[in-house]
Parts: sequence; C-alpha cells; structure tokens
Amino acid sequence: MVCSTNWSCCGGAALIVVDTTVLVYAVGSQHTYREPSRSLMHAIGSGALRATITVEVIQEFAHVRTRRRGRADARRLATAYADILAPLDATTERHLRAGLAWWDRHEAIGAFDAVLAAVAQDFGASALVSSARAFARMTEVTHVLPDEHGVAARLS
Repeated sequence: MVCSTNWSCCGGAALIVVDTTVLVYAVGSQHTYREPSRSLMHAIGSGALRATITVEVIQEFAHVRTRRRGRADARRLATAYADILAPLDATTERHLRAGLAWWDRHEAIGAFDAVLAAVAQDFGASALVSSARAFARMTEVTHVLPDEHGVAARLS
C-alpha cells in the first residue's frame, strides 16, 4: 500500500472515505439517509471518527448543491466540509489509472466513483461510505450505505 501523506498509513483508528452523496444527504431535505449522514459528519467533525475525502468530492458537492440552493449556499457548505474533513487528500495519476481499470471491469460504476474507490483502497480505508449501490459490486473496497445500520457500525 502506498500511504497518503496526510494520514501516515492511517495508524490508529480506522479511516473511512466519504462520498459526495453523504455530504448532500447531511444538508438535504427529509430522506432516509439524512439523519445517519448528519450523525456521521458530526462524528467526523468532533474527531470521534477519522475520515478523508478528495478535493474532487467537495467540488462535486458544490456543483450539485448550486443547482438546488445557489452558489453562496454551496460555497459556504463546501468550505465548511473542507474545514471538517481537512486535510483533503489528492487524487493522483496512480488513482486515476487504477480507477479507470476498475471502471472498465465494473460497468455499473461511473468513472468518478471508480477513481474514488481507488483512493479508498490506496489509503487503506476500512470503508467507503456512499449511497451509490454500485460500490457494493466491487470487491476492491468495502462499501457502506449511509443508513442507520451502516453508520452505526462505523460509529461503534
């Protein structure tokens, strides 16, 4: 495993990677995943749970949020997420190449998600938390839904 410079091979508590969907649900309207996603983000913000994310995930969140709530709201929340999840990790060419190879083998997953899965594997993450069910078809990473059961398992 090649270690992230931000996490020093993730010694200590387990590290999770959070997908854009968790960020969206945590600040979204009523949904089954809203409260578990909020609990997860609170645990990360309080330091009870170690998590990382890439700059691209924050960027995707800002893009999605802007379509519903405008740029000022999206910028404010994206900046808050960047603060909570700092230091943000970098996606490298190695992640891109591994992700594209997985994308080619797993037709259900999109290219963005395949690259995020490569980041999660490279960092030795114990889980990739996302509502995107295509991750469950991949053997390369452990997928966790941001539902009550999935989040409770991460918080215990």
